[in-house]
Amino acid sequence: MAIAEYTKAALDAVSATIGNDQPVYMINLVRYRADADYGGKTDLPPCSGKEAYFGRYAPAFREVAKGEDFSVFWVGNVRGMLAAPDGEAWDNVVIVRYASFAALRRILESPKYEAEAAPHRRAALADWRFVATTASPPFAG
Repeated sequence: MAIAEYTKAALDAVSATIGNDQPVYMINLVRYRADADYGGKTDLPPCSGKEAYFGRYAPAFREVAKGEDFSVFWVGNVRGMLAAPDGEAWDNVVIVRYASFAALRRILESPKYEAEAAPHRRAALADWRFVATTASPPFAG
């Protein structure tokens, strides 16, 4: 089963909702493969999905994203699901702050991202959710 992927239509919809110029925090819910799966299209040595994500994808992403204003805000280990469908499980929550949604789009839509970073993400992850959020006024209630 293929993992969920973002689409141009989804990027357009989010862009229309939040605009391109305000900071955005992207929440990544990630579940790793036991073994990274490149579909036989790599000469890299075998590794776990988690090793591929942090040891290959993250450095490749940083290289592709040079010049863009972003930072890793949070990486947390999921310890349990208190309210979720039966069987839903995640390994990590990764939150990345971008100065703007436009900055994120420039990264994701670049041929360099598709060639150098995305293959490691796809090999690493068994499942993934990618959620765009913006700051909200404090709850007043």
